[in-house]
Amino acid sequence: MNGFDFRGKAVLITGSTSGAGLAIARTMATAGATVAVCGRDAGRVEQAAAALRELSDASFALQGDLARYEDAARIVDAAALRMGGLDILVSAGAEGTVKPTPFSEMTPEQLRGGFESRFFPRINPVHAAIPRLRERGGGAIVMLTTDAARHPTPGESMIGAAGASVVLLTKALARELSRWSIRVNSVAMTLTSGTPSWDRIFGMPGFENRLFSKALERFPAGRAPTADEVARAAAFLASDGASQITGQTLSVNGGLSFGGW
Repeated sequence: MNGFDFRGKAVLITGSTSGAGLAIARTMATAGATVAVCGRDAGRVEQAAAALRELSDASFALQGDLARYEDAARIVDAAALRMGGLDILVSAGAEGTVKPTPFSEMTPEQLRGGFESRFFPRINPVHAAIPRLRERGGGAIVMLTTDAARHPTPGESMIGAAGASVVLLTKALARELSRWSIRVNSVAMTLTSGTPSWDRIFGMPGFENRLFSKALERFPAGRAPTADEVARAAAFLASDGASQITGQTLSVNGGLSFGGW
């Protein structure tokens, strides 16, 4: 156990075949939850399922593209059917199609794609899951977003815009869904080790590498947060220990920046 108790909880974690999403799945499975994960890539889906089955025999994985609402709804329904309901949804993943790029250098197609590829995969499963959570008499939703939503970063204008939309949506949905005892919170991530983004950023030279190499030097603790540290924050917000917390966005940024909204 890891200090959390999710025994008897049915949990769906979308976009969770690697990085922070998979770390959240491991954290919750270790704490006794029945966990369903999903992703687009068949190979990653099977690898994630195998890793989770070592922690919980009841864990399983589903495949689909969360940018397509039909896939998101199918995954939610299939997970709820197999688990006998749904108590917690964690909306993770949503890898963008456009890397950090100065706004003036982006094409019109990149402007649209940079936003849509990060926003809709995040909210599609949330919308689809609401009827399932209502069936259980309430539950918890946790979305992952970015600290670029709160603190302007060169090259992350559209990334921050999509993230800020998630921050506002967190507040709005917390109000709307409170009538059904559904809590909604988010975790804002910064540069995080143990994720595919980390490997991509530092795996090749270029704008991203230069941008985040400078950020890496500014962490007060001398290092960036890890995927497991993000996972513990998300697990807390989903847990009964956070039963009076809703509409909040918690930054896991190692003190790199403060304030925000």
